[in-house]
This record gives sequence, structure tokens and C-alpha cells, in this order.
Amino acid sequence: MIGALITIIFALIIIGVLWWAAQTLMGLIPIAEPFKTIIYVLMVVILVLVVLWVLWQLLEMSGITTMGTNLPRLR
Repeated sequence: MIGALITIIFALIIIGVLWWAAQTLMGLIPIAEPFKTIIYVLMVVILVLVVLWVLWQLLEMSGITTMGTNLPRLR
């Protein structure tokens, strides 16, 4: 359980650094406005999926069973 928590913390740190780097690069690279908005929306969708995955892992570690899917678990 401790290993899973450490893995989640490292995953969130890495995702945060990648989010910061992507935001910084978006401001530096001259991209047309529609493409910049599309990239930003895709980044937000990926970030939301990662946060939902982390919450799901925390629920699994606390003993609350979810729908019995075959997604990877941190154990």
C-alpha cells in the first residue's frame, strides 16, 4: 500500500511537470489559434483521465471495489 501511494505521488509530480512544460511551450511556439485550442483541450482531457485514474486507485487501495474492470492496479 505504501508503494502504491509513492507511485501515485511520483505519477502526479511527473504529470504536473509535463503540464507545466506543455503550458510553457504553448506560449513559446507560434501556433494558429484553432490548433492551440485543440491542443489545450486534449491536454485537459488527458489530465482529467489521469486524475480519475488516481482517484480510482485510491478507492481500490481503501478496499472499495469498483466495477471489476481489468485495468492495471498498483499493488
